[in-house]
Amino acid sequence: MDETLGFPDLLRLIDERSNAFRAAVASAPSLDARVPTCPEWTLFDLVRHLGEGRRKWAAIVTAGPAETPPPRSAWDAPAAPAEREALLDWWTASAHRLLDALRDSGPDRGCWTWWETSQSPQTVGAAARHQLQEIAVHTYDAQITAGAPQPLPKEVALDSVDEFLSTCCATTSPWPHQPATVDYQARDGSSWRLTLSPGGAQAARLPDTATAADASLLGTAAELVLALHGRIPVDSLKTDGDRRLFDQLLDWDPDAPSS
Repeated sequence: MDETLGFPDLLRLIDERSNAFRAAVASAPSLDARVPTCPEWTLFDLVRHLGEGRRKWAAIVTAGPAETPPPRSAWDAPAAPAEREALLDWWTASAHRLLDALRDSGPDRGCWTWWETSQSPQTVGAAARHQLQEIAVHTYDAQITAGAPQPLPKEVALDSVDEFLSTCCATTSPWPHQPATVDYQARDGSSWRLTLSPGGAQAARLPDTATAADASLLGTAAELVLALHGRIPVDSLKTDGDRRLFDQLLDWDPDAPSS
């Protein structure tokens, strides 16, 4: 069974994916090109979004344990420049700021996160896992904009499936439909089960002896990540069982008030 990536590997892969993102932006025909996977954004918008977000998370990590994130003034300067070479340098500085903050804080230090009701801890190590996933998926966005999409590296993809289910899906908010189990099976690695009930959603690695789930999704780990993020349709992968569960999961807002 695949193990969760250690902190040094997370830092290494954040740096590697950050460089891949820069290379994709540098090779794109124009900063005005529309991002096919985020059609409301141009490539410039994508770079600005990712760079501002990494600066914000650097400030969050540096601030340590807190009940709220730091104010915008702690991370909002300088603004993303419009010229490509300057923008690429601004992005690199944004990524380095995040890496420096993570490295200086260490994995066990607490920090504010938005996922307090999930299975992921509110620590710098958990923040690093989520940052890797964010940068990896947006690197795919930039690559497809440049006309040269590449699969997510296997070790990134396997950790990202686990991280997404533990952080973005797991919750103590009640599942508003019939209780169910949904499996995500990576052809090139682990499998996971999401258990949905009135007690919320819980993710776990799937043992070989597990009984069949109510629905399952089968693909490479990279395909599972892209499907979880809505970059490729669920139906482009192999599905079994109750297909409606995937639509229900996509439409579910755990933070919405119950009726």
